[in-house]
Amino acid sequence: MEPMDIVGKTKEDASLPKATMTKIIKEMLPPDVRVARDTQDLLIECCVEFINLISSESNEVCNREEKRTIAPEHVLKALQVLGFGEYIEEVYAAYEQHKLETMDTVRAGKCSNGAEMTEEEALAEQQRMFAEARARMNGGVTGPPKHQDSEAEQTLNS
Repeated sequence: MEPMDIVGKTKEDASLPKATMTKIIKEMLPPDVRVARDTQDLLIECCVEFINLISSESNEVCNREEKRTIAPEHVLKALQVLGFGEYIEEVYAAYEQHKLETMDTVRAGKCSNGAEMTEEEALAEQQRMFAEARARMNGGVTGPPKHQDSEAEQTLNS
């Protein structure tokens, strides 16, 4: 990808937080494995490129359906079209988990009278979320229920 491939954005504007990505990379590997900095940079670039690819295809799916807003089912369909169908169940499970966590956060925010998390609470929450992500990546989550009437499946099968 050229530095100006994303309309109005330079390459530096379209990146992911290096510290966060490095942490994710290191957490997914055994403790005795080291990763060279240029390899970390390459992995980050691959993630950005993957996001661009999925976003672009999701937009195409959305346009074919004559919709103006990309919805989760468009992303799932894009994964299928691009040959990543084997990941759809895992992605769907992560999406469902995100919805649950978002609802819990919204409810907690309403109950707490607008009080924000302390730095320690935020760090503990981040660690919990990383642990859940690791569990999902290591096979801890099986995916969405396999119902024929699932909205996501209907969208993917059409």
